[in-house]
Amino acid sequence: MPNVDAVKQELLRTSDDFRRLFEEHQECEERLTQLIHKSLPSQEDEAEEKRLKIHKLALKDRMEAMVREHRIAV
Repeated sequence: MPNVDAVKQELLRTSDDFRRLFEEHQECEERLTQLIHKSLPSQEDEAEEKRLKIHKLALKDRMEAMVREHRIAV
């Protein structure tokens, strides 16, 4: 059975859906980094940070499910 990193790399090359989820996850990570480094975050910033963390976790769960499915299918 291929390891997780190899499966992720393969899915990034072969699956538009996985690649879209991965890119969206990266965008959330970048935005969270921006919010975390603000010296005086507003209430809106804090709400966005919370929403992004939840969304990022959901994206990660979906990507991990795709990796599991792919590993089982191989």
